[in-house]
Amino acid sequence: MKSSSSPPADRTRVASSPIPRNLVAALLLAGLVGPAALVWPVALARPALAAPFEIVVLQGMDKVTARVSTIEAPVGEVVTFGALEIIARTCDKRPPEETPESAAFLDIWEVHRGEAAVSLFRGWMFRSSPALSAMEHPVYDVWVLDCKNSSPSASETSVGETSPKTAP
Repeated sequence: MKSSSSPPADRTRVASSPIPRNLVAALLLAGLVGPAALVWPVALARPALAAPFEIVVLQGMDKVTARVSTIEAPVGEVVTFGALEIIARTCDKRPPEETPESAAFLDIWEVHRGEAAVSLFRGWMFRSSPALSAMEHPVYDVWVLDCKNSSPSASETSVGETSPKTAP
């Protein structure tokens, strides 16, 4: 008998493949699948990871006044909404080819003058499931809308000057 010429690493790789090689070959011969079936197991092995972003877009509601506000919270900076101080620790968003999802890790504190700050919420909030991890407060509601990156604003460029990114 001849020994196999393939190294042991190849046998390990084939054995761990989600679809057996002989099944793919049989389906190809029968015409039930196309050549894309050869790439499909590789695509399944590597799910797309959420990308980090610089700004969390939140929506907040003051239940007393019925005021709804959109809040842009840069990661690592304190933003204020009413008596709340919100610190976004991170914001992740799935790539466009995946199911849409934005998630942010937030610290939310209630601050009143002359009193110690009270921690109201610390954790992940998800756009697709706001009730899954909600901040409970009698006056305020806060939820995640989106994640985005900052772009150069008009105030950063003087009149008559061209931003280096837009120069021909």
